[in-house]
Amino acid sequence: MNLLSSTSIFSFFTIISRILGYLRDILIAIFLGASIFADTFFVAFRLPNTFRRLFAEGTFNAAFIPSYTSAKIKSKKTSKAFADEVLSLLLVILLIIVTIAEIFTPYLVYLIAPGFIGDDLKFNLAVEFTRITFPFLLFVSLSSFFSGILNSNNKFGAAAAAPIILNIILIISILASYSLDLNIAKQLSFGVTIAGIFQLIFLIYFTFKFYKPNIKISFKISNKAKFFFNKLLPSIFSSGVTQINILVGTIIASFQSGAVSYLYYADRVYQINLALAGIAVGTVSLPVLSKAFKSKNFSKVSNIQNKSIQLSLLLSIPASLGLIIASEEIVNGLFGYGSFSPKDVEMTADALMFFGYGVIAFALVKILSNFFFARDNTKTPFYISSFIVFLNVSISLSFFNQIGFLIIPIATSISTWIGVLIFIYFLKKKNYLLLQSGLFYNTFKIVISTAIMCLVLIFSLEKYSSYLDYSYAYKSIYLLIIVGFVGIVYLLSCYLLGLLKIKNYKTN
Repeated sequence: MNLLSSTSIFSFFTIISRILGYLRDILIAIFLGASIFADTFFVAFRLPNTFRRLFAEGTFNAAFIPSYTSAKIKSKKTSKAFADEVLSLLLVILLIIVTIAEIFTPYLVYLIAPGFIGDDLKFNLAVEFTRITFPFLLFVSLSSFFSGILNSNNKFGAAAAAPIILNIILIISILASYSLDLNIAKQLSFGVTIAGIFQLIFLIYFTFKFYKPNIKISFKISNKAKFFFNKLLPSIFSSGVTQINILVGTIIASFQSGAVSYLYYADRVYQINLALAGIAVGTVSLPVLSKAFKSKNFSKVSNIQNKSIQLSLLLSIPASLGLIIASEEIVNGLFGYGSFSPKDVEMTADALMFFGYGVIAFALVKILSNFFFARDNTKTPFYISSFIVFLNVSISLSFFNQIGFLIIPIATSISTWIGVLIFIYFLKKKNYLLLQSGLFYNTFKIVISTAIMCLVLIFSLEKYSSYLDYSYAYKSIYLLIIVGFVGIVYLLSCYLLGLLKIKNYKTN
């Protein structure tokens, strides 16, 4: 298996999904801006979307793939029985969770948006929209199970393509609502749940070649299934620490008008890179890492670890610097239209810049936690991630009154970087981290290529500043040209320094 080629397949579909997601968000920005309807929809969408990211973007896999791989090594019959049991239990648990959430939605909204209390219209809209969107959690969580089956068989395309369905349906919802003069935020909420149904059907179809589900409800749970579910909760918390931090940030931001929307739009931009540098690399590397560890092939384990870190840095270092340098131009070019005012651009750009400082750390946490998960160790990442969230909340609450909502991206970046250092410390202490000298040499090459890219980016932004102004109608086109050009410069520099050779990312 080759990490670069497999990650490229995963990344291709992820990029298509994120481009469609951008089109969706620019339509939301045009029609809703940072209004009360935008804020309430984003709160309603935040909880199921956080679970989508937690389950679909590698967290479920972190617990499932090592257990499923172990069962596959024994026999096909053993793996089938294990998968059937997990699916049956997962379905029951999710139905109970969704039912409880639908009944107690007002209390749920109070927890995730306490700042809405006192504004009856805002609170009631958030409750209504949350009730509509929450069933999405059921469908997307089941979808992640089938994605885990596919990823365990080194098939990454269908799982990466599934979110495309969500974005297409939401775009259709916006355009249809506008044409028929319907409530756009409400129709978006319905679109979320409908998309979840179609995603599940799509993934079941592609999984049939490897696994045909058989639901069996039983009160007797095998030791293998108990072991998996004991790992699942810690793995959700630890692998999804960035998403949990964002959810916590949304709760705190609800006390400031428009802040939920600013964080949402900023989050959408930097998540594009996180999807590639953290989620794609982590998702692709975990199955082979688990298999190598269970086979006790430690030279292969070391090889996969080093290639995973290198590939993650190759993608995240330039993105981090690019977001810091061009945050205002990026937000302006992507969202600076219609109801999205110059002030909205400024606030969102500031949030994006501070998230930019943490992009490398967000990606590395995904990769480093895999080194524990492959060994069926979910407790250590859980404890580290709990500390990261605690630190993030402490910083955010301590300085929110003085700094406002911008403390949220600042705290998220600081706490995650500290988390990376703690991960490295414990990995070294347990002898889980098997680094090679070539990694440090290649990281230096990545820094050189990034420095060249940054110089070209700064020059381009200054040269075409008038074409990137808020009032210029075609600013997004110039933004795409500049981003494309500096991207080519970076990749060319990496190629000349020998960083993009396919053979460098072989895992065997």
